[in-house]
Amino acid sequence: MIIPLNHENMHGRRWPYVTIGIIALNAIFFLATHWTMESEGHQMGEIQEQIILLTAVHPDTPMNAAEQKLVESFRHSQGTLWSLLAAPDRKPFNAWDAQMHTWAEPRCEEEMSRLGAQLDQMQAESVLGRYAFYPSRRVPVSYLTANFLHGGWLHLIFNMWFLWLAGAILEDTWGRPLYAAFYLISGVAALWGYALAYPNGVIPVIGASGAIASLMGAFLVRFPKTNIQLGFFYWILRPRLYRFKAPAFAVLPLWLGVQLLAGVRAGESGGVAYWAHIGGFGFGLVMALILRYSGIEGKADQAIEEKVGWSADPRIVKATDLLEKQQFDAAVSELKALIAEKPTSVDAYEMLPSVYLRKGDTQSYLQAMETICQLHLKLHNSEAAWQDYEDYLHAGGAKMPAASWLELCRHAENIHQWGRAASEYEKLAETWPQDRNSVLALISAGRIQLKQLGQPQQALRLYIAAQNSPVPHHDWNDTIRKGVDAAMGKPKPPATQPASPPLAGSLRS
Repeated sequence: MIIPLNHENMHGRRWPYVTIGIIALNAIFFLATHWTMESEGHQMGEIQEQIILLTAVHPDTPMNAAEQKLVESFRHSQGTLWSLLAAPDRKPFNAWDAQMHTWAEPRCEEEMSRLGAQLDQMQAESVLGRYAFYPSRRVPVSYLTANFLHGGWLHLIFNMWFLWLAGAILEDTWGRPLYAAFYLISGVAALWGYALAYPNGVIPVIGASGAIASLMGAFLVRFPKTNIQLGFFYWILRPRLYRFKAPAFAVLPLWLGVQLLAGVRAGESGGVAYWAHIGGFGFGLVMALILRYSGIEGKADQAIEEKVGWSADPRIVKATDLLEKQQFDAAVSELKALIAEKPTSVDAYEMLPSVYLRKGDTQSYLQAMETICQLHLKLHNSEAAWQDYEDYLHAGGAKMPAASWLELCRHAENIHQWGRAASEYEKLAETWPQDRNSVLALISAGRIQLKQLGQPQQALRLYIAAQNSPVPHHDWNDTIRKGVDAAMGKPKPPATQPASPPLAGSLRS
């Protein structure tokens, strides 16, 4: 499975309150409706199943309007299954189905009337009946409410993650009022597009994915060259994640192509409203072009700058403009001038790697990532530093400065990634064998192998490597000796022996 993890333009000029509000509303509506919808869904499914079975076996039984729409939609979308259900030699599915085969016409009419009344009641009173979108009976309010209903936890989580990735930066680009209006109208447009594909559809459509697909179309227009970091999840002995990057102009059209193929193959009954995704994406793409070239986007951006520009350094603003124009060398010069003037400017340090990456200067990118990683560690922002390190590795970096690398290894320990921490400690020692930190790294890797991973042989190998290090380490010899003894299974010395002085704040026991 491949999912997007982040992209280069995650940092906006201000907090995306509208996007956060939309995510909160979706979560609230989900918690308020999920279990009711689940219960009602089972009831509705049983009623619809019995209507279809009854009609397949007794096709002359009179039906009301709702039942007729249900049966006609099923026959149109599931022609092969309908033929199997209508076959005279079909085996019954359950006791009700077996009895229904023997009914005379009056009994069939009575049962169909009962089922029709239940169907009408469910459509009038259930959450889905009132607020989901049905192409065959389009209630105006459902064009809005259907976008805030979700069918399950994964449906909600994946939609909200895609909304965050695409929506936050578009909100920063267009401003809150324009972005909010665009999102709501996009949801309507996506459902309308689905209704064009299936005008008589009786399957309820719910979820924010149509509106989010519209944001993805707009993202393609506005940020076509932005690199998107993707994660490929696979399982070989244990769960693994492979990270890679690709530009939006490659990722998003490919996604659209997959939706088109799936929409054609699956039809209305595929369980996913592919044509809402396709319609939403097309609407977002066209509207983003209109906003950009009509000047509306420029006016909105200018209004945002007037509100927040006072807090942004002019060189950052200028470097951003130069980056948009692909004048990479000029953008680098502006940022370096700002760093020379303000050595603690985190914004400048964070922007510099993006410029090098867009320029294709891998060596400078890696050097800039080393610097920003060191700065984040100095500011005690370990999470940001770890993400810097992941990006550094993905770009081919392999020689992070030893002191910074040691701090990153400790962060991996703090979040209990024992295997990763031990591996990073060992790589540090191999990369910097003449650095004093390499001895610390070997001792720490040995401790993890022994106490956390239960690998005494690996621990012994690492402790011996520390013992044989050419780097002077007399003050750590006692710690290394104890580690060797523990890895070899030797008993601890009596408690009466004098304790060795503690290692100076570098190791964990």
